[in-house]
Amino acid sequence: MGATLIMTVGLGVLAVISGMLGLGVAFSAVPFLSLFLPDLVNQVQPLTLILNGMTALFATFGFARSGNIIWKDAILLSIITTLAAPIGAFLTRYISQVYILYVYFIVVTYLAYSLFRPVKESGARRDNMLKLAIVFAIPISILAGFLGIGPGFLLMPTLILLGYEPKIAAGINALAVTPPSFSALIPHLHTAVWDPHLTITLILVGSIGAFLGARITSLFIPSARLKQLFGILIVIMTAYKIYTLF
Repeated sequence: MGATLIMTVGLGVLAVISGMLGLGVAFSAVPFLSLFLPDLVNQVQPLTLILNGMTALFATFGFARSGNIIWKDAILLSIITTLAAPIGAFLTRYISQVYILYVYFIVVTYLAYSLFRPVKESGARRDNMLKLAIVFAIPISILAGFLGIGPGFLLMPTLILLGYEPKIAAGINALAVTPPSFSALIPHLHTAVWDPHLTITLILVGSIGAFLGARITSLFIPSARLKQLFGILIVIMTAYKIYTLF
């Protein structure tokens, strides 16, 4: 009972943070829930995938209430991420993950550095921004599928650097990462081990937390601060990734 309470409260906090940034909760829920659930493949991964989809979906609702979503862009990018992510998963059979990790660390280092630079006014037209976002979303989704992470972690800062206002980028990102979460769950369904009570509880808490996080960002967090918060998150998660490798 104590472990369930800790998981519920902890997941709620993580969902608020992920919702603030327009992400699903999986990037932080995987290491957190692994502290309590022994089977990474059959328990943690299926659970975090459904939690990722639900938290991203409810973050979308939260940003939508304040008009922080460009629906055309978000829908097109969600199609791209859903189609491209499985390519990365397929390539894991043929390419050593070591080489892909080098690319990943180079990319996140550049993104983190860029997010801490002063905000510059973008003169890019929105249609050009969308075209570039689609171009970048393809390799980002393939890389994410290869590494088994959600594409939103790299897509969100990319959208900001392409010229999207940070809150708009968070709203677009939230919708774009929702379908891949549910599609990635399909291969796990026949082997997944579910605790119905825990699953339902975490879905409810995570969904509410993500919605509240998106509302907090929409109403109270300045765009420049959101940009910096995401830069800090990238540094923390990259440090954790390096730690797990060694």
